[in-house]
Amino acid sequence: MRGGGQSHDPSWGVRQGEASRALPAFRTPAPHDMEAVASWLMDQLSLDSMQSTTVVKLLQTVAILIGLNVARWLTLRVVFRQTEDVRVRYTWRKGIGYVSALLGALMLAYVWFGLFDNLGTFLGLLSAGIAIALQDLLISFAGWVFILWRHPFHTGDRIRVGEHMGDVIDVRMFQFTLLETGTKGGSGQSTGRIIHLPNSSVFRQPIINETAGFPYVWNEVPVVVTFESDWRAAKEILVEIAQAHATHLSEDAERKVKAAAREYLIFYAKLTPTVYTTVTDFGVQLTLRYIEAPRRVRGSEQAIWEALLDALAARDDIDLAYPTYRTYFNATEGKPGARVDLPGLGPSDG
Repeated sequence: MRGGGQSHDPSWGVRQGEASRALPAFRTPAPHDMEAVASWLMDQLSLDSMQSTTVVKLLQTVAILIGLNVARWLTLRVVFRQTEDVRVRYTWRKGIGYVSALLGALMLAYVWFGLFDNLGTFLGLLSAGIAIALQDLLISFAGWVFILWRHPFHTGDRIRVGEHMGDVIDVRMFQFTLLETGTKGGSGQSTGRIIHLPNSSVFRQPIINETAGFPYVWNEVPVVVTFESDWRAAKEILVEIAQAHATHLSEDAERKVKAAAREYLIFYAKLTPTVYTTVTDFGVQLTLRYIEAPRRVRGSEQAIWEALLDALAARDDIDLAYPTYRTYFNATEGKPGARVDLPGLGPSDG
C-alpha cells in the first residue's frame, strides 16, 4: 500500500465484472416505443405473450385518449381566444366533440380489432360512414344539380313546396329561398317572411310552379244566390262582368299555350271565361272560371266582386245566399203538382 491508497489487485476488475453480471439486466424503455415498454413490463412482471399484447393495446388506448383530449383542448383554446361569441364557441365545441369521438372510435377499432389493415377497406368504411352521417347534405347537393339541369323552377318563379308557397329569390348549393306569399293558391300576397328549404325537397315533395310553362292560372269565383232568386239573370250578369275583366287575356294566353305546348303537353279547348251552375244546400251556386296572371289574381277578384255587388244592388229579384236554417212545409209551400196530399188540408187551405 502506498500513501494510504488502495493496493493494486489484478482480480478487482474481474470480480467487479462478475458482480455486474450478477445484477438484473434492466432496460430503460423509450417513451415513444410501445413495444419496448410492453417488453420491459413483461420482463418485470413475468407476463406471457398474450398478456403482453393486451398491455400494448392498453397503452395505445391510453395514449389515443390522452392525445385526442389534448388536441381538443388546444383547439378550443385557440378558438376561444379568437372569438367571444357564445354561439360560435358552442358550435366549435360540439363539432370538435363529434370529430374527436369519430376519430377515437376508428383508432380504437384499429387497435383492438385490427380493422382497416387494408387501406381500401378503411376508406370504403369511412366513406360509407360519412355518406350515412351526411346523407341530407348529399341529397341536397344532388337536388342542386337537378335544379341546374332540369330547371323545375328559376329565380323569380312562384312555386308551392308542400305547405309553403312563395317566390324563389335565391338558389344555392344546399338550399333555396322563398319569399313567402299567402297560402291561397294563386292569389297570395307577400307576407315578408323568408323560407329556407333544402334542395332535397325537389325529390321528397311535389313542386307546383305557377309561372313556368303556362304563365297563367285558372281562378274560380263562386257566387251563391238564393233558390228564390232569378239565377239565370244572375248568371248573365256574371258572364258580362267576367268578359269585361278577363277577356283581354285570351288572345295572349292562346299564344302562350302554343309556345308551352312545344315543351309540355298543355292543351285547353276553351280559354274564355265560363260560368258553371250547380246547387248547394242553401242556394244556386254560379262559379266563374277565368284565367289570370298569378300575381294579379287578387286584384281581379276584387274588381269582379265590386262590379257584381253593384249590379246585384240594382236588382230586387236576386239575393246572395248564405247558410241558414228554415222550416219548409211541402203541403203548403211545394209546387201544386208536387205537394204532399194530407187529409183535411187541401190546396186552398194553406
